[in-house]
Amino acid sequence: MKQNTMQMKKLISGLFIFFTIITFSQEAIQFQETSFKDLIAKAKKENKIVFIDAYASWCGPCKLMEKNIFTQKSVGDYYNANFVNARFDMEKGEGREIAAKYGVRSYPSYLFLNGDGELISQNFGYMEEEMFLSMAKEVNSPNNKKGSLKERFAQGEASPDFLINIMKLNSNSDFDFAKKASERYFANKKKTDELSKDDIGFLLFFLKSPEDQNYKVFLDRKNEIIKYLPAETYTEFDNQMKLTKVIEQSIDDKNNKINDEYFIKTAEPLIGKENAITRLNQIKLDYYEQHSNFDEYEKTALEYYKNTESTDPTELLKAAWIFSDHVKNQPSLKKAIEWAEKSVMRGETPENTYILANLFFLTGNKEMAKTYAEMAKDLAIRSNKDASLSEKLLTQIK
Repeated sequence: MKQNTMQMKKLISGLFIFFTIITFSQEAIQFQETSFKDLIAKAKKENKIVFIDAYASWCGPCKLMEKNIFTQKSVGDYYNANFVNARFDMEKGEGREIAAKYGVRSYPSYLFLNGDGELISQNFGYMEEEMFLSMAKEVNSPNNKKGSLKERFAQGEASPDFLINIMKLNSNSDFDFAKKASERYFANKKKTDELSKDDIGFLLFFLKSPEDQNYKVFLDRKNEIIKYLPAETYTEFDNQMKLTKVIEQSIDDKNNKINDEYFIKTAEPLIGKENAITRLNQIKLDYYEQHSNFDEYEKTALEYYKNTESTDPTELLKAAWIFSDHVKNQPSLKKAIEWAEKSVMRGETPENTYILANLFFLTGNKEMAKTYAEMAKDLAIRSNKDASLSEKLLTQIK
């Protein structure tokens, strides 16, 4: 009889735990375990908004949200009734694509998407229950369910709130769309409406060239802008935009070269002679690398890196790496050794020690090449990186 009573107590206790778990799970946010494509389709069909908890496995605040907030009955009730909910690890599987598409850079991030997969709200960080609910209720407005933002924009919608929302949400993921929204926003801004600090932030963020539509706003409303930033900064910003145009006009695509004389002559009045020379060399290095004109790259690098005392070793290492792959001239390769050594002296990595080893090999110093190749291989193995390049070089040295 006593044994039966004990068994009955265990059974009741087990059932209590079981029903507690069931009740607890029903009260929490119900996250769908399905593909991103199916989530969007479900939201479209049900005329709902998708809520995505964008997290990382190592993120402490993400775990606290999962434990303390997603499990609250009030939160579960509202999110389950109004959203299609999902969670994705931003560093795995589809999560990586989602992070890239919507510009997720901090965790936790909360993404709200319409049935067209467009971002309609994005928020960050740990939130208490009340704030988390308040955010959801603000997002879950009829205005956010009207349909595609791009379709509404194409149809001419121009309310300030609508355009500001596009600018905020798409500045990283769809810059061109956000830029068009900024142009419509300022085109509809009356001259009698004074620019706010936020307005000026939007204006400057999307303004890239004197040919942009909003450049006229920038010029016409200078007195309002310099209330929030120094006049010198305004002038510098203007000059940098003009410099962008100078760069475009200096590129001779037909001959695959940069017109040095034109650039210096036009850029010097904007940024000064010394800055113009530095900027020219940077432009030439980028251009010649991108267009595989390594003869010109070599000449420019040797000139630009004559004095390397204040040059970032990472920048020098990149030039050394390009030399090791594309330059045959022995004196140039020996110069590249000096650049690679600066990076190695700052800290040995599998990458910089391999580049240095390869340069020593190309200049005929097999002893040093072997030393650094073995070092590169050992560093790669210890840091769980690919050591195949170092192993291949060691084979060549032998």
